[in-house]
Amino acid sequence: MSWQQRIDTALAERCAASAFRKRSPVSLGAGRWLTQGDQRWLNFSSNDYLGLSQHPQVVAAWQRGATRYGTGSGGSGHVTGYSEAHQQLEQQLAEWLGFPRALLFISGFAANQALIAALVGRDDRIVADRLSHASLLEAASQSQAQLRRFTHNDPQQLAQLLAKPIDGLQLAVTEGIFSMDGDSAPLAEIAAVTKAAGGWLLVDDAHGIGATGEEGRGSCFSQQTKPDLLVVTFGKAFGLSGAAVLCSETVADYLLQFARHLIYSTSMPPAQAVALSEALKVIRSDEGEQRRQILLDHITRFRRGAQQLDVQLMDSQSAIQPLIVGENARALSLAESLRVQGCWLTAIRPPTVPAGTARLRVTLTASHQPQDIDHLLEKLYAACR
Repeated sequence: MSWQQRIDTALAERCAASAFRKRSPVSLGAGRWLTQGDQRWLNFSSNDYLGLSQHPQVVAAWQRGATRYGTGSGGSGHVTGYSEAHQQLEQQLAEWLGFPRALLFISGFAANQALIAALVGRDDRIVADRLSHASLLEAASQSQAQLRRFTHNDPQQLAQLLAKPIDGLQLAVTEGIFSMDGDSAPLAEIAAVTKAAGGWLLVDDAHGIGATGEEGRGSCFSQQTKPDLLVVTFGKAFGLSGAAVLCSETVADYLLQFARHLIYSTSMPPAQAVALSEALKVIRSDEGEQRRQILLDHITRFRRGAQQLDVQLMDSQSAIQPLIVGENARALSLAESLRVQGCWLTAIRPPTVPAGTARLRVTLTASHQPQDIDHLLEKLYAACR
């Protein structure tokens, strides 16, 4: 078989399974509306949970940062790319979340890959929730450590796996809020069994940080749990991009020596760090609390109406509200039908989710209006019939 034959076969298999992915360029993809040229749809696929991507204070902060620092960082943070703006943001994040140190990464994917690659060795074991994000599971499977996966949100099975003898160290891995199911991990129980086994706990709270908890401190704070390692990302409630690892002083120093993604990647633009500091200011303010309350009201409104739909509504209290359809073709058909009716939804299919659980992934934001939720529900009723 030639290279081209291999590629053609793989693409043909994806198409036959109604699993072929396509990108669709948009004029504006965050916020209440999604626009393409002169067309627009109510946007129920954005992770901009608090609507900060277009917040005037955040936009102005990026502009100020670009005026002061330029458009790029100029290099790795180990060379010339670590600015006062980066340092200030790291200090703000650490103080906010109650950790000694924070380290910035270019993305959540890079943070998870770097963290796991730098920490674990040949004799170690990673025990991860089987629905953990692809960045976590891929990093674990590519590491030298043994990978075991526990049943989703099952601390008892986690404890059983951690209890098995091993020569090295153990790292438990989970998310605060799961990106495809929208449900929350029982973090306090998971932390307790991990500590009892002498392991460390890594929590990726990409979808909880900013959107939940007092001052938006996220899932761990809400459950009064402090993991050994916390990853927060800025592409959701912060309305920007990038990520940070929250950790101890010694772990931060260790990562600065051994985390290859951190050492060999150009750091985020300083202007972005300035904008993130401003987004954090909004998240912690009374306005941020009001936006979280609006989001919570939208979630309640949607779930109340969606109970009557002829599809399975997942048990999620987050901004992520998945509607399980089952077959790939039906999920695509429903998404297309809803777009014709003015609602932009994304059909999520395997391998992103398990086979037979293709879904419409509804995401709600503080930018929506109550009538937007009602409109979506009305069109969902019609499409499902």
